[in-house]
Amino acid sequence: MDKNCHILCQLLMKDCKDPSLSSKLDEIWKKAYDEGRFHLLVGIIYHRTKHTCVMALTDRTLINTLVHECHDSVTAGHLSEDRTLERVKTCSWWPNWKGNVAEYCQTCERCQKANRDSGKKFGMMIPIKEQNPLGK
Repeated sequence: MDKNCHILCQLLMKDCKDPSLSSKLDEIWKKAYDEGRFHLLVGIIYHRTKHTCVMALTDRTLINTLVHECHDSVTAGHLSEDRTLERVKTCSWWPNWKGNVAEYCQTCERCQKANRDSGKKFGMMIPIKEQNPLGK
């Protein structure tokens, strides 16, 4: 179990007697804890924002699996970076999640091959002269 996860579990339990534990959290976790964004429910830590409450992830393997499922899986279909961010946002949170998802999408080999630049430049726009359909 991750250090931050272990400390958060202790802090969020009702019988926690040591308020100095929060100083042992990494800075980004401490900030969110101080803002009251974490909740413990049935042994799972949730991160709450204004509109959502999603699972807080600490395990790197779990994070990589989730991003893979939200971007590479058959149901995801190699979505754009923005759409992958939206999918991840609906189910989980971890520090620097946006940066991790952006990096994953930008380094996805399949996306890079499919979206490569063809080298052709777009032509200049030429206005179409209005034709009078009735001959007036």
